[in-house]
Amino acid sequence: MAPQDHRITLLGKPGCHLCDDARAVIERVAGELGVPWEERDITASAEDHAKYWEMIPVTLVDGVQHDFWRVDENRLRAALRS
Repeated sequence: MAPQDHRITLLGKPGCHLCDDARAVIERVAGELGVPWEERDITASAEDHAKYWEMIPVTLVDGVQHDFWRVDENRLRAALRS
């Protein structure tokens, strides 16, 4: 699968400094590899809030949880190249 065939989702909430750090990594990696990405605010969904509240930021790759609390840039790149 080519990197651009993947999709990254960042789950976070407003005012989260770890989410800001994760966003910067995701923007950089996604931009370099041409991978689409989106961000979801867990405060807009009771289900997301209940499931992810203690783990944000959470990174999903193709809808599957990949990382939480921090985004490891090298690990994310490797997942997108597989």
